[in-house]
Amino acid sequence: MDLIKVAEAAFKSGKEMPAFKSGDTVTISYKIVEGNKERIQQYRGVVIRITGQGDKKRFTVRKIAEGIGVERIFPFDSPFIEKIEVNKIGKVRRAKLYYLRDLTGKKARIKDKRS
Repeated sequence: MDLIKVAEAAFKSGKEMPAFKSGDTVTISYKIVEGNKERIQQYRGVVIRITGQGDKKRFTVRKIAEGIGVERIFPFDSPFIEKIEVNKIGKVRRAKLYYLRDLTGKKARIKDKRS
């Protein structure tokens, strides 16, 4: 058991992530490696769920690309994540927003939380 914890600590990225929750709109700067070239790709969408515990924590981001819903799962501790920006703070009453999968257009909007 101790060897597993040692290995997880060795691979830990140690980056600070901003606090966000389900319903927030975030932009993730993700490093893409193609052959010997690297580039940073921006992925902007709504966080629909946060799952896992500790080092295995991950979050799912949903966006609409050319009329089709696209979801992507990002580990919190991924070395490929350069930075995360919170664009909007959403006002939701659920932890998992799976109902957004069935909605399109104006119905799929999430209200902004007043600050």
